[in-house]
Amino acid sequence: MISLRKPSPQCIAEYLEQQRDQPFSYDFHRASRDLLQSPLPGGFVLDHMRVSLGRGNRAWLAAQAAIRNWVMFRNGWTALHSPLGPPKNGNVVAMLVWIAGLWWLNPSRVLYEIEETEPIRRFGFGYGTLHDHAERGEERFLVEQDVEGEVWYDLGSFSQPRNPLVRLFRPWARRIQHRFARDSAAAMQRYVAQSAE
Repeated sequence: MISLRKPSPQCIAEYLEQQRDQPFSYDFHRASRDLLQSPLPGGFVLDHMRVSLGRGNRAWLAAQAAIRNWVMFRNGWTALHSPLGPPKNGNVVAMLVWIAGLWWLNPSRVLYEIEETEPIRRFGFGYGTLHDHAERGEERFLVEQDVEGEVWYDLGSFSQPRNPLVRLFRPWARRIQHRFARDSAAAMQRYVAQSAE
């Protein structure tokens, strides 16, 4: 959904209810779970970023809490609307962003959750775009703690433009995607650092 005015909370809630049963805007669902091991679907662009969040159990617990609370979207220019709370399989959510004088509300559905303890700790989820999203594809948000105790934020996605405006201004759209990756990592690092104080 694209709007000249910022949608109200009620408008967003109604929109998400309308999106609840909408289909995904692409095939090969869950391909982002093992993003670096799976072949990339044709015509899609891979993005991957990994940054350290700290070390030890305190950092690990804070990183998990950050995922549950959608902290990666608290970057000053995006907001995640999730009426059903933390990421759970099947939840429909929408990212609201203000770009180029327009409000963009992009719906997605959580496809899977990750909670593993062996051989390393892994916690996160992946979601896929619905038909009204400006892009097509999936994004995976993951925190890991390696055997040495280092905690990592790992963001991976594959996407291609769906909206005609995004296709027309694809280089600009790619810069926005890179900005989101950078700013989401910074939001995660701030949260974990503040939680560890």
